[in-house]
Amino acid sequence: MSDDLFGGATPKPTNDYTASSIEVLEGLEPVRRRPGMYVGGTDERALHHLAAEVLDNAMDEAVAGHASRIEVTLDEGNRLTIVDNGRGFPIDPHPKFPDKSALEVILSMLHSGGKFSGKAYATSGGLHGVGISVVNALSIDTVVEVARDKQLYRQRFSQGLTLGPLEHLGPTQNRRGSSVSFTPDPEIFGPELHFKPARLYKLVRSKAYLFAGVEIRWKCAPGVITDDTPPEAVFQFPGGLADHLKEQIADRETATAQFFTGRQDFPGENQGRVEWAVAWPLWSDGSYSWYCNTIPTPDGGTHEAGLRAALVRGIRGFGELVGNKKAKDITADDVMTGCELMLSVFIREPQFQSQTKDRLTSPEAATLVERAVRDHFDHFLSDNMDRGKALLAYVVERMDERLARKQEREVKRKSATSARKLRLPGKLTDCSADDPKGTEIFIVEGDSAGGSAKQARDRKTQAILPIRGKILNVASATSAKIFANQEIADLTLALGCGTRKDCEPDNLRYERVIIMTDADVDGAHIATLLMTFFFQEMPDLVRRGHLYLAQPPLYRLTAGTKSLYARDDAHRAELEASEFKGKKVEVSRFKGLGEMNPGQLKETTMDPKARSLVRITLPQEYEERAGVKDLVDRLMGTNPAHRFAFIQENAARLNEEAIDA
Repeated sequence: MSDDLFGGATPKPTNDYTASSIEVLEGLEPVRRRPGMYVGGTDERALHHLAAEVLDNAMDEAVAGHASRIEVTLDEGNRLTIVDNGRGFPIDPHPKFPDKSALEVILSMLHSGGKFSGKAYATSGGLHGVGISVVNALSIDTVVEVARDKQLYRQRFSQGLTLGPLEHLGPTQNRRGSSVSFTPDPEIFGPELHFKPARLYKLVRSKAYLFAGVEIRWKCAPGVITDDTPPEAVFQFPGGLADHLKEQIADRETATAQFFTGRQDFPGENQGRVEWAVAWPLWSDGSYSWYCNTIPTPDGGTHEAGLRAALVRGIRGFGELVGNKKAKDITADDVMTGCELMLSVFIREPQFQSQTKDRLTSPEAATLVERAVRDHFDHFLSDNMDRGKALLAYVVERMDERLARKQEREVKRKSATSARKLRLPGKLTDCSADDPKGTEIFIVEGDSAGGSAKQARDRKTQAILPIRGKILNVASATSAKIFANQEIADLTLALGCGTRKDCEPDNLRYERVIIMTDADVDGAHIATLLMTFFFQEMPDLVRRGHLYLAQPPLYRLTAGTKSLYARDDAHRAELEASEFKGKKVEVSRFKGLGEMNPGQLKETTMDPKARSLVRITLPQEYEERAGVKDLVDRLMGTNPAHRFAFIQENAARLNEEAIDA
C-alpha cells in the first residue's frame, strides 16, 4: 500500500533535466542576460539610466569635495562622454586580484566599488558596486581614462569584457580625474534607440541645481539635436534648489510672495543634510521632485514622508496659534496638492527599493527630514503673520474642496447603489427628453418669472430652474460658504456635471444653459453673479460654449394693431424711427419677466425660432483664465477699493441720460 499522492500516475522517463542544465553565469554575463534586473528594462528610460549611473559617480566626487567641474558630451554615433576633475579611479593593483588594476575590477566585476564602508565617500548614490560595471556590460565600446599624480592611463572594454591591459599614456600636467566614454550596445537596446539630447540636458541641469558647489558643462553634436536643446551650456547655481524653484515658477502668482526654501545639516558628524524649496502656485498645477544623494527618486519614499509630516504639523500648529478651528482637519494632501516642491537629502548608506533607486526606503530619513524642516517651517509661518495666514487660507480652501469632493462621491455612491434615480432639486421643472442633445435649462429670476416660463416652455426640451433673487457672489465667498449655499447646491445638482476640478462637461444634463433675467439693472447684476459662478466653478462649460444669455425685451411698442418689442433704449429709438415712423406709439415697459404673459415670453425670449441668445465664451487669448481671473477678482472680489477705482476710471465714458436708476 502506497501513500504516494501520485501513486496512480506513471512517470514519463526524461533525461532533459540533469546537472548539465544548471548554468553558472560569471562576470557581467548576468547583466547582459537580464538587463531589466539592473536598469529596469531595455527601453528609453533604461538607456538613459546608463548616463545617470556614470554622471552619479562624477557627482559623488563633487559632493565629497574632490571635484568642482563635470563635462558631459554627446557625440554622433550615440557616444556619451562624462569627465570630472576628481581623484580619478584607482589604477594600482587590487589586493585581492593582484593581476588586475583596481580600475579593471571596478569596470568588469559586479559589487566592486569604494562606497560600501563610507571611508571614501560620506554620502553617495552608489550602494551595491554595480552601476559603472552595468554600463560597461551593456555597452558595445567603453573607454576609461584616468589622470592621477600627473600621469594619464587608459583601458578599453566591450560588452563587459576587458580588451587589453591598463595602458600608461605618459605624463599630463593640467589634468586630473576620470573620463568615461561609452556607446550603448544595439544588441541590448536595439538599433533605433538613441540618447535624447533634451532628456540628457534636463538631467545635467538638475544635477547642477542639486549641488551648488559644482559646475557642469554640457556639449552636444548639433547633428543629433532635433529640437531647441542648446548645443553648449554651462550650469552652476549658487542658490541650489531655490534657484531652480524660482526658474520653475517664473511669473506665476503664488499663495505667498516668498517661497519656503532652506537647507539644514543633520545632527552628528558627516550625517548628511537636507535642502528644500516649496511654492504654492494659485492658477496652475505643480510638480514634485525628490532626490537622495543627487539620485532622482520619482516614487518618493521616506524623505517624502518626513517632509509631508513637517508641513502638515507645521500648518496645523499655526492654525491653532491663530485660532482657526478648521486647521485640525488639514491633511498632508491639502498642503501639498498643487504645490511646486523639490527636496534633496544627503544621507549615509541610503537604502532604495531597487537598483533603479526610484524610491528611498531608509527609515531614519523620515525623522531626520521632519525635524530639520519643521523648525524652519514654523519660523516661515510665524515670522510674517500675513504670509502665514495667506498660506493657511490657501490650504484650508484646498481642504474644503477635498471634503466637498468626498461628499459628492458619497452622494454618487448612494445613488449608484439605490434603486431610485438621484433626486433633483424640488424647484426644477425638468424636460421630458432623456438625451441632452437639443435640450436647454433656463435659470430664471424668482418664482413669478418661473411660473410664466413653465407655461411658455417646450416641455420636451426646455427645463426651468427658478432662483431666489441675487445668488451668492462666489468671487468673495469662502469654499465652505459656497458649498453651504442652497441656491448654488440646487443649481449644481440640476446641471449634474460637478464643480472646479471635478467639473465634467460631458456629464452636463443639458446642451445649453441659459441665464434668463429681467432686462434691467437688477437683472444684469444677477446675470453677472451667475456668470461669475460659472467662470469660477464650471469654467469648462464656458470654454465649450454651453452658457448663454437670453435677450428679453425691455419695451413693448404698439401702434394700432401692430406690436413690436425693443431690447433696450437704442433698439426702441430704432423701431420708432423705422417701423413706427410718423405714428403715435404706445410704449409699455416690462418691470420684469413675470409681467409677461406666457405667450409673450415664448414669442420674445424662449422660442428658438424667434428669440436671440448671446453665447458667453472665453476669448482665445484668455484661455489660461489668469487675465480674466484678475478682472473678476477686482470687480467681484472682497476689496471694494478695486471697484471704486474702476468706477472712477470709467465714469466719464457713460452717458448720464442712459443710466437706468
